[in-house]
Amino acid sequence: MVDKLDLKRRFRAAGVHALICAVIATLAGVLVFGLWFPGVYRSASGGRDLFLLVTGVDVVLGPILTFAVFNLAKGWKHLRRDLAVIGAIQLAALAYGLHAVYLVRPVAMVFEADRFRVVTAADVYRPELPKAPPEYRSLPISGPWLLGTRAPQPGKEHSEALFMALQGADIADRPVFWQHFAKSAGDAIARARPLSALLAHYPLRDAEIKAELAAMGADLSTARFLPLVARSDWVVVLDGGSGSILGYVQANGFF
Repeated sequence: MVDKLDLKRRFRAAGVHALICAVIATLAGVLVFGLWFPGVYRSASGGRDLFLLVTGVDVVLGPILTFAVFNLAKGWKHLRRDLAVIGAIQLAALAYGLHAVYLVRPVAMVFEADRFRVVTAADVYRPELPKAPPEYRSLPISGPWLLGTRAPQPGKEHSEALFMALQGADIADRPVFWQHFAKSAGDAIARARPLSALLAHYPLRDAEIKAELAAMGADLSTARFLPLVARSDWVVVLDGGSGSILGYVQANGFF
């Protein structure tokens, strides 16, 4: 039977374990949100949800297991072995989870036709990486690139692009079509829509959206927007003159 003193020891051990887990989760968060899913990508690319899934189970389950096995009557040798096994399982699970998050990290936000698309490391058609511009042949680990795309050449390349799109490899996923966004900025401005259309489509959010636009310094009369294809609905707000990205608004831009 578990006496009060034993319960107190178990709670204390579980609390220490929970504190250690929280510190490790914080360090993992710095890695995930500081490098792999910075800024808007925490929400747009599901970085926050993935992180909570990976660390949540670890942070909760570890202390529970420690509470269950912590019994000084076993002897320190036996107890240390139990705790070491729990720690090893937790670290292995965390490493596996972080590796999975790394594989789906966003590596580029690519302008494609009439939209922006978030491309993850898993989306990239890797056989074409050697054909990308030299600066884009190694995928980034410290935040996504901002890229444009060139149009396929008429004939064989155009037909191949259509075929591969049907197979799931869109233009934005294929490094052979990547180019610096500055080369596509003019097309992006031409395809973008005025902010008045966004405000008209969301009349109940008028004040909220205007406040967000003001915070990013967007001129309501000249700035424009394009939809962002990602795990959740966002639009990209562009400067109407330079095409530079001013910020993001959480809204569905396909209407």
